[in-house]
Amino acid sequence: MPPRFLLALTLLLFTAWAHAVECDSATDQSSMNQCAAQQSKAADKELNAHYQQITARLKDSPDSKKLMVSAQRAWVAFRDAECTFSASGVEGGSVYPLIYSNCITELTKARVETFKNYLKCQEGDLSCPVPGV
Repeated sequence: MPPRFLLALTLLLFTAWAHAVECDSATDQSSMNQCAAQQSKAADKELNAHYQQITARLKDSPDSKKLMVSAQRAWVAFRDAECTFSASGVEGGSVYPLIYSNCITELTKARVETFKNYLKCQEGDLSCPVPGV
């Protein structure tokens, strides 16, 4: 590898590490907003991973898969509307992105827990909509 590449890679990794440390001690509004947005994206990534696992398990049941897709779309619309309402008291203010992102993260993490429970279903459990493995 060329030395310049290694230097660039080292700088990139250090910058990413330094940025991650900043979130633990963010004190200005811009940094707090950015950190909250990152947490929201991380929660959404986890949600999507579980969603993909669930829809994969439903591949042999097109009707159930269609219901899951519909439920998830409705849930996303609810989450977004709920968080817009929840943050409406500070709309237009510099703290709005923080409040909105924190709400998105909280509701998304709750949905992740629901998905985790779906993925724990045992074969033969009629109360669970996702087939066990």
